[in-house]
Amino acid sequence: MSFAEAYMSFDGQNRRHYPRVRAPVFFQSARFRSSRVPVTDIGLGGLRVYSDDPFRLGERLDIELFLPDASSLRCLVRVVWIVPLEGGDPANYDVGLQLLTVDGDGLKELARVVDFDA
Repeated sequence: MSFAEAYMSFDGQNRRHYPRVRAPVFFQSARFRSSRVPVTDIGLGGLRVYSDDPFRLGERLDIELFLPDASSLRCLVRVVWIVPLEGGDPANYDVGLQLLTVDGDGLKELARVVDFDA
């Protein structure tokens, strides 16, 4: 499925292909060096975040994920969907990011906090 098709087909329904992380995770974009932002939803395939930053569909980003045990993971992600939010609450955009690469044993670290029953 192309990025445009993914965006056009997104209707807020649960299309999870991977188990979800069961603990609070934060992210920071290397591009913006913004403050840490809570991740709304995360699994081994990607994450969903709220952002005020105007990402572009298909854009690749270097991000850092901060796990509950105070460790962090450097990742390369791709914006696979973006939905403008009315009134900017809780942010200007709802963004879906696909995990492309995770440094080192990062996927194993992420899998440690995944809820396989979700």
